[in-house]
Amino acid sequence: MFALEDIPMFSALNQDCIKALQGDIHIKNYAKKNIVFYEGDESEYLHILLHGSVKLYKTTPKGSQIQINRFSAPGLLAEYACFEKESFPATCEFVTDGTIGLLHFDKLYDYLNQPQFSLELIKSLTGKISLLSALVHKETILSSEAKVADMMLKKMMIFNRLKNNEIASILNLTPETFSRILTRMKKEGIIKIENHKLVILDQDALYRIVDTNTIKTCTNCIADFKKEIGYKQ
Repeated sequence: MFALEDIPMFSALNQDCIKALQGDIHIKNYAKKNIVFYEGDESEYLHILLHGSVKLYKTTPKGSQIQINRFSAPGLLAEYACFEKESFPATCEFVTDGTIGLLHFDKLYDYLNQPQFSLELIKSLTGKISLLSALVHKETILSSEAKVADMMLKKMMIFNRLKNNEIASILNLTPETFSRILTRMKKEGIIKIENHKLVILDQDALYRIVDTNTIKTCTNCIADFKKEIGYKQ
């Protein structure tokens, strides 16, 4: 489990502040597949991921999941909801065993007069904005094939660490669609499976799949995506 000093926003605090912070944080342990919070829940605590990995996802009216991202310790969860005192915009579920530190809002505000603390908090928030922008691009612009090719180019280790159904979930594809894409790529000599590991044979072909991607057939993709995930203004 990570210590508080390992988290950038806390690392600049002096030892007296760290000791006080340790007394203010409530530690809660979770098992794999445990829910940390549900979409729509409200909380008076900042959630600090100290150990393990979680996934954040939206649930459509039809009950399917749209995965937003995965995060591994150390880091913060749902900072925006914390400071805006709004309900959580997504469900958070552990994909491993893990640990969360809970810091009450009232205690959190006491540390905002620490410049480095505030700066790291701002960095964390802007980082989440960048992730959201990437998600909107992926879900509204990239085709299924381009999603897979893009992940192969940027996060190849995921393909050799996770099961196919888990990767499909991250990409918001059905396992069947994901399997068909892999089969087609193997037939075309773009990839191969060697000793249970995925190997890229033609990296240029992956770049071409991403570069020549066609926009989905919708008149207003962003509006349609917001509707699909149940986003309300």
